[in-house]
Amino acid sequence: MPITTALSRLALGGALTLAALGGAQAQDDVRIGFIVKKPEQAWFINEQRAATEVGEELGFRVVRLGGEDGQEVLSAIDNLYSQGAQGFVICPPDVRLGSAVMNRANQYGMKVITVDDQFVDGSGEPLEGVPHLGMSGYKIGRQVGEALAAEIEARGWDPQQVAALRITNNELPTARERTDGATDVLLEWGFPEENVFDAPQQNTDTNSAFSAASPVLSQRDDFEHWIIYALNEESVLGGVRATEQYGLGADNVIGVGINGSGAAFAEFSRSNPTGFHGTVAVSSTQHGRQTAESLYRWITEGEEPPANTETTGTLMTRDNWQDVRAELGL
Repeated sequence: MPITTALSRLALGGALTLAALGGAQAQDDVRIGFIVKKPEQAWFINEQRAATEVGEELGFRVVRLGGEDGQEVLSAIDNLYSQGAQGFVICPPDVRLGSAVMNRANQYGMKVITVDDQFVDGSGEPLEGVPHLGMSGYKIGRQVGEALAAEIEARGWDPQQVAALRITNNELPTARERTDGATDVLLEWGFPEENVFDAPQQNTDTNSAFSAASPVLSQRDDFEHWIIYALNEESVLGGVRATEQYGLGADNVIGVGINGSGAAFAEFSRSNPTGFHGTVAVSSTQHGRQTAESLYRWITEGEEPPANTETTGTLMTRDNWQDVRAELGL
């Protein structure tokens, strides 16, 4: 065999070997982002931690970032691109950011999955082409309503003498779905619609809910018994704290939240019960693991996730929270 032919074959073989190694290395070097709107909240802490853990198990890296407004989200995407990320999971601070986020992601060739809150288009419909995993807001809300109705019955309260504090955030579709679901169940059960009072909050945390709830309570001092519901347990806790300041005891308040996080655990661990009766627990751990793994499979195997995956929850109370926490891996 001529030397030139042998050298050519050797060079070709080496190139193939390097290409194969390069392909394997590319898979080993998969890097994804996980952007959340409230990185300090327990739900998102657990979600990002779970994503990191599944990354360690499967061999990819997760870059955890916060994006509390549109500019921070776009900066986070730029950051991920500079680090060589091939995609990201995001819980957006505003679901209307979908087009801007996807334009930036497409510019960088990144794949995107939304978690918890889903992008919407200009008409308020889910943005097509972006896989989503989240809880069914309306179904979760109905579970909240069922829990509230059952506890009203258990306490022997007359619904006509009970006021409902509905802490709302109607700018966020999933928040509206949750409170609508709870309201529908209560009205179907026979709760008087005129006894439902809205407390619009500016944010989704305990402080904003407290600020929203306080004036409603002060204006409705003719009611002794109150039920409280909202988009999450932090907001319900804000309402509960407002009732405490107003002088209402735990026996006169039934608050039911949504999530199943450290905020609820701390409340259930108090030596004396509060008006926070329970929460519909959803596994943020599973949300983090499932979306991160789905994105990894999509990047490495071309396996695109389903367009929409919905989860439901389990009622967690002071009596069963330890068991539910273990069952859901919270």
